[in-house]
Amino acid sequence: MPVPKVRMKWRPTLALIVYVVLLAVMALPILIVIWFRAVEVSSNRMAPAEVVALAVVFILTLGVAYVLTRTITGPIDALIARTEEIARGGKRAIRPLDSYGTREIAVLSQSFLDLAGRLVDRTEYVRSFAAHVSHELKSPLTAIRGAAELLRDDDAEKAMTKAQRLHFLDNIVAEAARLDALLQRLKELAQAETPLAEGKSSIRDILSSLRRQFPSLDIAGKGDTDISVALPREAAGIVFANLAENALQHGATLLELSASADARTTVVLVRDDGGGISEANRQHVFQPFFSTRREQGGTGMGLGIVRAMLSSHGGTICLLPTTGAGAEFEITIPV
Repeated sequence: MPVPKVRMKWRPTLALIVYVVLLAVMALPILIVIWFRAVEVSSNRMAPAEVVALAVVFILTLGVAYVLTRTITGPIDALIARTEEIARGGKRAIRPLDSYGTREIAVLSQSFLDLAGRLVDRTEYVRSFAAHVSHELKSPLTAIRGAAELLRDDDAEKAMTKAQRLHFLDNIVAEAARLDALLQRLKELAQAETPLAEGKSSIRDILSSLRRQFPSLDIAGKGDTDISVALPREAAGIVFANLAENALQHGATLLELSASADARTTVVLVRDDGGGISEANRQHVFQPFFSTRREQGGTGMGLGIVRAMLSSHGGTICLLPTTGAGAEFEITIPV
C-alpha cells in the first residue's frame, strides 16, 4: 500500500521552542523587578500596579502553557493515540496527523508511518504467501495420496497390470520430487529474506561461476566486468543462478550480463534469447508460485527468491520491455 506522506512546510524546531520558553520564563522576574522599582509602595495594601503585574504574569504563564501544549504535548498525544489505533488492526488508521507542532515530531511521525506501512505490507504478504504455500503443497500431496490408495486397494479379483502399477508409482515419485523442489525453494526464500554477511562479488567471478553451472548456456559479459556488486558470493550465486536457470528453462542459448556503475549504484542488465515473457504475464512474473511451466516441474518461486535476496541487500530488480525474443532484467544494487 502507498505510505501517506507528511506535508512538508516550515515548522519550528523543538530546540527553538525550548529556548523561547526558557527565555520567556527568565524574563518574567526581570520584568516584575523593573516594574516594582518604578512604582513607589506607599501602603500595605496591594497597589493597582501590583494587581496588574500579577495579572500580566498569570496571563503570560497561561500563554506559555498553551504554546507548549499545542506544539509538543498535543502532537505527541495524537501520535500515541494513532499508534494504539493501528495496533488494534486498523489499516485505515495509517494516515498523517492533523498537526505536528515541531519539525522533529513531523519527522518522527513520517518514520512511524513508513514503518507501519511496511509492517502492514509484510503482514499481507505473509498471509498471501501462506495461502499459496498451502495450495502448492496440497496438490502433490493429494496426488500421492490418491495413487497410494489405489495401489493399496489393488486386489486379486481386479488386479492392476504391471503398467498401471508402474504408472501410479511414477506419479508418486514425480509428485515427491515436486514436493522436494518446493521445499528447497522455500528454504532458499527463507535464506533470501535474511541478509547474509556483507561482502562483494565481481561480475567476472559471477560469469565464471555461471559458466561452470550452466555449460549448455553461452554466458557472455559486456561493459566493465571488473565491477563488484555489493552481494556476498553465496547471495550473488543464488540471484544469478536463478536467472540463468529461468532463461534455460525458456529455451535460451545465450545469457548476457552487462555491468555499469556510478558513485552510488551498480546496474547489471541480464538478458537472454529465450522464448521471452508475454505481455499478459509480465505483471505476474514476480508473484509467488506463478509459473508457465508447472507441467514441467516449475515452482514459480525463482524470481521471487531473486527479488527477496536483492531486497535484503538494498537492491531491486525489474523486468524491462523488449522487442523480439528473450527477456531482460535490470538489477540495481547500492555500491
